[in-house]
Amino acid sequence: MKVFMIGGTGLLGCEAARIFIERGHEVTSVALPPLPEGAPIPEEMKIEFCNIYEKSDDEIREMLKGQDCFVFAAGIDERVEFPAPVYDAYYKYNIAPLERILPICKEVGVKNAVILGSYFAYLAKEKPEMKLTEKHPYIRSRIDQENVAFSFADENFDVAVLELPYIFGTQPGRKPVWVILIEQIKRMDKLPFTMYPGGGTAMLTVRQVGEVIVGAAEKSKGAKAWPISMYNLTWKEFLKIVYNARGMGANRKIISVAPWMMRMGLGGVKKEYAEKGIESGIDVDGLADIMDVNLFIPDRFSKELGATDDDIEAAIFDSIKVSQAVYDGTVELLGMKGE
Repeated sequence: MKVFMIGGTGLLGCEAARIFIERGHEVTSVALPPLPEGAPIPEEMKIEFCNIYEKSDDEIREMLKGQDCFVFAAGIDERVEFPAPVYDAYYKYNIAPLERILPICKEVGVKNAVILGSYFAYLAKEKPEMKLTEKHPYIRSRIDQENVAFSFADENFDVAVLELPYIFGTQPGRKPVWVILIEQIKRMDKLPFTMYPGGGTAMLTVRQVGEVIVGAAEKSKGAKAWPISMYNLTWKEFLKIVYNARGMGANRKIISVAPWMMRMGLGGVKKEYAEKGIESGIDVDGLADIMDVNLFIPDRFSKELGATDDDIEAAIFDSIKVSQAVYDGTVELLGMKGE
């Protein structure tokens, strides 16, 4: 199988490329320079350094000719800050590329597409009573992304959307997304405890994401959203690992707080956003209700796509160690790009 990937040099796309190649597939990717120093990018992967969105349709058509699978491993998530209306940014980076490229895929005979999405779409569908798409521009955009992607599926073109949760693991030379977590909890370091919401989250490792991307390319049929997870941890369980990785021991006291208390604590964040002219993709007040939910997903979907066991604690530990180093300024790493 010949695979064309947007984002093949990123944290997740690079791991998927490695597994694709190990299984005998050919991988071509477009990427924006520079590459992270020391990243294990497969030598066999063909890379064209360009911004594909600046290419003409004819140029994209030539890139996609002869390919069997298209993988969209790019885009942005809710942690990226933009001025209002923030939905426009999510549309630009996560939805518009699919509206443009998927029809070209079908035109030149590409057989299937794999889109990296978000488990917030899974939550919105599982708990409609929370009205998440009404309150949160980012979650609405992820549902819209799925609907747009599936609108192109037919008997000759399969589309899989992977609803990805928290992901842990590192890529040499690249800044982890978890620096933001260090910034959030650092302010409580002088207290004898940490106050945090009472829910929890699904998660998996970078390697496992690579496995489900390849599995979806090989196995998924029709138009299907895949809820992805291999492990489910409460925030208390998760933070114990985080504090251990930060050198503060594994026995940090974590106190679960009710949503109303979290909302009070986020008042400063709302004020800061207002001063900067920033609109949050996840509504600050509504975030407390999401964080209070055990957003857990059974592992059967990931295993169906071929995910295998991994050491999630080690992956969390490594991610936080590198994030702490970035926060402390002892290392400088390449940040994530959405384009």
